[in-house]
Amino acid sequence: MVREVVIYPDKRLKQVSSEVDVFNEELHTLLDDMYDTMVQKKGVGLAAIQIGIPKRVLIVNIPTDESEDAVVKKEETLEIINPVFTTMEGECKNQEGCLSVPGFYEDVERAKRVVMEYQNRHGEKKIIETEDFLAIALQHEIDHLDGKVFVEKLSILKRKKFEKEWKKRQKN
Repeated sequence: MVREVVIYPDKRLKQVSSEVDVFNEELHTLLDDMYDTMVQKKGVGLAAIQIGIPKRVLIVNIPTDESEDAVVKKEETLEIINPVFTTMEGECKNQEGCLSVPGFYEDVERAKRVVMEYQNRHGEKKIIETEDFLAIALQHEIDHLDGKVFVEKLSILKRKKFEKEWKKRQKN
């Protein structure tokens, strides 16, 4: 089921999400709904808080086909619960966007390479080591779990410009 995406500056996006300790059908439904929502909104990632659920749950699916009508396969979607970075190395800058800040894109600095521990939908512990776009997407989504939106990572000047443009856009 597609759920409504929480849009900036909704206060829920500032909420720090709590850990998941029960891995049951309710969690599976949440993950399935997150997938449906991400695909319908044409995103590459989604944190549970973006649909109003303050749990440490996120999904990411980086399409291998860059075309507009690329099919996002469910079995290729990373389902991540209770993520913790154990290593963050290097630096890179990449343009980011967000389903909670629709239509706005800006360069953001992130770690180039990450190692992360997490649990899957069944509570099994996993480790992922990745770099470049997937590493960036994971950092972006985990920021959501910590109550942060990517625009908060912008320089003061870019942030002020964003806030001005965003307010103007919200009035229209």
